[in-house]
Amino acid sequence: MVDAQDQISDEQVKERVEELLAQLTTAEKAGQLTQYFYFGAPGEAMADGTPAQGAIVESALSRGEVGSLLFVTDPAESNRLQRLTVEGHRLGIPALFGFDVIHGLRTILPVPIALAASWDPATIERGQAVAAREARAVGIHWSFAPMVDIARDPRWGRIIEGAGEDPFLGAAVAAAQVRGFQGPALGTADRVIAGPKHFAGYGYALGGRDYDESNISDAELWNVVFPPFQAAIDAGARNVMTAYMDLNGVPAAGNRWLFTEILRDTFGFTGFVVSDANAVRDLHTHGFAADPTDAGVRAVTVGVDMEMAIVDPAYAHLPEAVESGAVALEALDTSVRRILEAKIRLGLLDDPYVDEERARTVLADPEHRKVARTAAERSAVLLRNEGGLLPLDPTALGSVALIGPMADSKRDTLGPWVFDFDLEETVTVLEGLQHKLGDSVAVGYAPGVRPGQRSFPSLFDMFPGNAPEDPEDFDDEAEQLRAVELARAADVAVVVVGEWQNMIGENSSRSSLDLPAGQLELLQAVVATGTPVVLVVLNGRPLDLRWATEHVPAILDLWYPGSQGGTAAANLLVGDVSPGGKLPFTWPRTVGQVPMIYSHTVSHDPQKQGQRYWDEASTPLFPFGHGLAYSTFAYANLSVDRDTVGPEETVTVSVQVTNSGEREADEVVQLYLHQRYGTASRPIRELKGFSRVTLAAGESRTLTFPVGPEHRRYWNAAVRDFVLDPSTFDVWVGGDSTAELGTTFEVRPA
Repeated sequence: MVDAQDQISDEQVKERVEELLAQLTTAEKAGQLTQYFYFGAPGEAMADGTPAQGAIVESALSRGEVGSLLFVTDPAESNRLQRLTVEGHRLGIPALFGFDVIHGLRTILPVPIALAASWDPATIERGQAVAAREARAVGIHWSFAPMVDIARDPRWGRIIEGAGEDPFLGAAVAAAQVRGFQGPALGTADRVIAGPKHFAGYGYALGGRDYDESNISDAELWNVVFPPFQAAIDAGARNVMTAYMDLNGVPAAGNRWLFTEILRDTFGFTGFVVSDANAVRDLHTHGFAADPTDAGVRAVTVGVDMEMAIVDPAYAHLPEAVESGAVALEALDTSVRRILEAKIRLGLLDDPYVDEERARTVLADPEHRKVARTAAERSAVLLRNEGGLLPLDPTALGSVALIGPMADSKRDTLGPWVFDFDLEETVTVLEGLQHKLGDSVAVGYAPGVRPGQRSFPSLFDMFPGNAPEDPEDFDDEAEQLRAVELARAADVAVVVVGEWQNMIGENSSRSSLDLPAGQLELLQAVVATGTPVVLVVLNGRPLDLRWATEHVPAILDLWYPGSQGGTAAANLLVGDVSPGGKLPFTWPRTVGQVPMIYSHTVSHDPQKQGQRYWDEASTPLFPFGHGLAYSTFAYANLSVDRDTVGPEETVTVSVQVTNSGEREADEVVQLYLHQRYGTASRPIRELKGFSRVTLAAGESRTLTFPVGPEHRRYWNAAVRDFVLDPSTFDVWVGGDSTAELGTTFEVRPA
C-alpha cells in the first residue's frame, strides 16, 4: 500500500504499464477486463453438468484470465484467491477485489440517504473513511460506491443509496464520499477506489420501476443528473460504473456519447469504467447487440473497460472478435492500461496480500463505532414536535411503552445493502432506550403487529436473515391489544414504524408509500389511548404520514441508523443530542403527487400551484430542507456586498443566525437563488449554498456565502449550451426551501 506522500510518479506508472502490456496475450488482456462474482469455493456441479460457479472462476484464475473478483470479505479467503490469481498468471498480475461497501462493512453507518440528511460533508467523509479502512483491512481494494444518482421518484427503491433530489446537495455529498473512500490520492493507506454510479440517469426509471428505461431531456441531464458525477470526478474518483437501463433509447452500457464524449472528453475522467452486474451481456437482452460477442465488442468500443459478470462473460469473446477484425486490439489495450494503472497505484503488484491479524484488530476498533453513532445522531431529522414533547425528561417518567416490531430488530436497524455486519454488536432502539434509562424508568416492549412481507421476494432474500420471519404463532388481535394496553399504562409511548429493510433498495420499487403491515392501524390504536406518542420512523424514502402529522405531536425520522442506531436514538429522544438533520428530498403527502420537487419552474398560474389537484393540496407534507431542533433560530441582517456585478463576478451574501432558544443546537443554514428572467425559464428557487453550524443558546453568528458564475450558469435547451444570463436574482436564506428572508442583486450584461 502506498502512502499519499510517497506516490509513484506518473512516468513510473506509465513505464510499468507498458512493460506489462507488451507481454500480455490477447486472452490475458481480455481477462484483465473481466470481473467475476465469487460465491464460494467450488462445490458439486449443477444438475445439468455445468460446473459450480466457484469452480468456473477458479479455473479462469488458473489460466490468468481474471482481472478482478467481487464479493469476498474474509481476509484469509482473499489471500487464498489472490495467490491463485498471482500464481495462475504468467506475469504474476494480481486481482482487484471489489465489494458493495455502500454504508459500512463491519461497522454499519446510516444509509446514504440518511448521511445526506446530515448536510454535513465532514461527517460523511469520516464515516466513509471508516468503511474504507475496514474494507482495505480484509482485502477489498474498491468500493462500488457512492451512488450519486439523483432520484425524484420515491417509488424507486434505490433512492435510499443516493442523496435525494437536489444536484447541489448531491454534488457536495458525492465529493465527501469520494474523499472518505479514496483519500487524497489513489494508493493512500487504508483507502479504496471510489466508484460513483450509475452513469447516467438510473434514478429516473419510468414509474420508479427499477431497471425500466429513463427518458431525460438534455437540460435535465446537464443541470440535474450530471453535476454529482462531475463533483465525484473532480474529487478524484478513479472508477465509474455504468447503469442498467436504456437512456433515451440507448442502453447506458453501450452509449459512446456517455462514456467518451461526456465522461472523458468533457468531465476529464481518467480512471476506468466498470459495467454493472451482467450489464454488458444485457446489451443483447436489450435488443441492442446481436449476440454476447457483439455485446462485448460494443461495450469495450464505447469505453466500458471492465465487465462485471457472474458466469460466461461477454468479454471472454473479445479475443475471437480481435481475430475477426470486429474490434481493434488497441481498444483492449486502452482499457487494460487503465486497469493496470489502478493496480500499480494501489501497490498491488508489489504487495498483493493482506495482514489477516491486523484485519481482526481493525474490524474491532471501538473508534469506528463512535463515528457510526455520531453519524446516526447527525442524520436524524425531527419532522414535528408540537408542544415540545421531545426531548423526553427521564426524571419525569416512570414508564415508557416501546411499540413496533422494528424497535427490536437488529437487521432492520442496519438497513439494506450490507453483507458483512455483526448483529451481536448492533444496538436496537429498545436496547438503546433500556441502557439509557436504566432501572429508573420501566421500558415495556410490544411488537403490536407481525413483520411485513413483500408480494414478490427481494433478490437479496437469498441471504440468510435478510427477509423478516413471519412467526407462525403470532396472534394479530392479541398482540395489538397487548401493545395498546402497554401504551395506555405508560407515561409516554414511542412507536417505531417504517419499511422492513428488504422492502427498499435494489429491486425494491413500490407502487404505494403507505406504512406496510398494519402499522398505521397500530399507531391509530395507540394514539386513541390518550397517552402522549412519539413516532420514530425507520425508512429510506418518504412514507405516507398524513394521519400522523394530524394526530401525533412528535415525529423523529431516524432512517436506518446502522450499528449504533439504538444508542443514537436514545441520545436523541432524551435530549443528550439535539436533532439537526434536514430532509434531502421533498416529502409528498401521498404517492399520487410524485414526482414532487421544490425546484420546479414558475409555469402558468403560479398562484394556484398548491391547487393543481382538485382532491388534495398539491403541496408537500414537509418541504425540502425541513428539519427541526430542540431550539429555535432567527435569521436577520441578510445583505449582499454588491448590488450589481458582471457575468463573471461573485457576490458575497451575509446573514446573521441566532439561536433564539434555551439549548445548544445545530442549524443547517441554506441559501436559495432564483433568476427572474433570461433566455430560459428558471426554477422558482435552487439550493446554492449551505452550512451546518452549532450555536449555544443565545449565540449569534454571521455566515457568508459566495454566489459566483458557477452558481448562476445553467445549460440552456434553446442555445444548446451553458449560459450566464444578465438578470435580477433573488436570494433567500433560512432553515429550509421555504425561507422567507430575502434580498436581490443584479447581473449586468457583459
